[in-house]
Amino acid sequence: MNKIKNSFVVALTIILASFFSCKDLDELNINPNGADPAIADLNLLMPTFVVGIGQQVVGLGVGDIAGVMQHTQKDGWSGGHNDYDWGIGSKSWSGYYGILRNIDEFHKKAIEGEYEFHQGVALVMKAYTFGLIADLWGDAPYTEALKAEEGEGYFKPVFDPQKDIYLGILADLENANTLLSKGEEAYMNIVPTQDLIYSGSASKWRKLANSLALRYYMRLSEKESGIAQEGISKIASDPGTYPVITSASDDATIDYIGSSPSDSWPTNTVYDTDPRGAYFRVKMCATLVEAMQELNDPRLGVYANKIEIPLQKVEGEEIDRIVNGIREVSQDIIDDYTEAWGVGVDFDTEYVGIPPSIYAAPQYNLNPNLDQAVYNPHCSQLNDMYKETNGDLLLMRLMSAAEVHFILSEAALYGWISGSPDEHYASGIQESFNAWGLGDAFDGYIAGAPYSGLESIIEQKWIASWTAAAESWFDWRRTGLPELQTGESARREALPLRFYYHYADEIAKNTVNAEEAISRLEPTQYKGNDPSNNSAWSKMWLLQGTGKPY
Repeated sequence: MNKIKNSFVVALTIILASFFSCKDLDELNINPNGADPAIADLNLLMPTFVVGIGQQVVGLGVGDIAGVMQHTQKDGWSGGHNDYDWGIGSKSWSGYYGILRNIDEFHKKAIEGEYEFHQGVALVMKAYTFGLIADLWGDAPYTEALKAEEGEGYFKPVFDPQKDIYLGILADLENANTLLSKGEEAYMNIVPTQDLIYSGSASKWRKLANSLALRYYMRLSEKESGIAQEGISKIASDPGTYPVITSASDDATIDYIGSSPSDSWPTNTVYDTDPRGAYFRVKMCATLVEAMQELNDPRLGVYANKIEIPLQKVEGEEIDRIVNGIREVSQDIIDDYTEAWGVGVDFDTEYVGIPPSIYAAPQYNLNPNLDQAVYNPHCSQLNDMYKETNGDLLLMRLMSAAEVHFILSEAALYGWISGSPDEHYASGIQESFNAWGLGDAFDGYIAGAPYSGLESIIEQKWIASWTAAAESWFDWRRTGLPELQTGESARREALPLRFYYHYADEIAKNTVNAEEAISRLEPTQYKGNDPSNNSAWSKMWLLQGTGKPY
């Protein structure tokens, strides 16, 4: 994608997003203080909602869910990230519904103009956004959402069952596949520069529609295995009718422009110059680092920096010195540190991650700077590219060929599709390597990371979900894999399962319907002192009765 050509588009997108996104479900689509989406050009709406959902995916993938899935840990202001210190005021879906209102307006215009390409795109992005809402919260407004203009009867929409939302998503994706099945010359009014994902290619959007359907059929596999098997088999057995993303070159990604804070990678140090800013708060998590080191995974060097100053234990007492770029410490220094902070020392000479949910995250591994969110020369910081505003690998990653192959590998393991699971497993790793610019390293890697059943599939999918960690969270809930344990400072003794319904945005304004949805949640033994079933440790319909993940 030509970043210069699209810089104006993204800048305009940010402006339009500020105009079009309304905060509350009971507000009308029209913002009286800004531009009216009803009279805005159809194509101008497209980058608004595409970038909007891309930013949400990145926000989850490098934010608190990266902490839950132990990709990263923060060593400053870390409660929500490392310890799941969430509550009824921490996670709101208002931004997602703001995006949906723009998609809905776009869809209406597409129908009015009989623009089938735009209709298909609208259904794909509607499915994507509602899918995230259902994944993150559970039951939510769906059939009565986005209808405020029809009257006050829709100001407080019912919360549809999670199952119904998923089935609605799959129906929309089926319709999108049909709408996008014509030759490229059959579509009208396409402005390629306004399509920040596929530059107006209907065939690539069609692949995304069917790939997303695979995601949601597999999401249902533990609860509705018959529906999941039938849907995945239908798609996999007929690639002519249901093409999917099989090459990283067709990954659904969006570039950052990097011309302002709002269109730049979120941890950049160009606009965030605070020495305790976002980049410096984030370190690698030991769980991911050690898993990748065990596999000799070259992606680790793309995700993270090597430590600046390795530690080495030496004989003697009261020794703490730098010699030839190595910090030498004696056992008494180590013992004092361990007693003071309650954690050990990692003497790895290349990559060191912070263990999950430890109290001493800022001080970990003999950090000489005993403060929050500072540079730690003995821990691995994110790769230097994450200081930049944009770059070839700094992308909003919505869907990948790697994910598709791992889904098909799992389906083959269950006997739902023909072929062997190890072939799709290997293809998933290959396409992940391709996506991260490491395609040539695959042959030297796969022998040390052979297919060995579901655990290997999910582990590789987890590694490949870097900066898009939400999808690995949803896989962990469904399978219990990878086997992740919390640490001492975690709010509960298990990882969370969902977001709380937000009190101000979701409960107070729609109390009767919200409370009915809350009553359908199933509390687990980890609910703790949450006063109702509205807990991050309650099970939504998708998990009830499955025994997963606990």
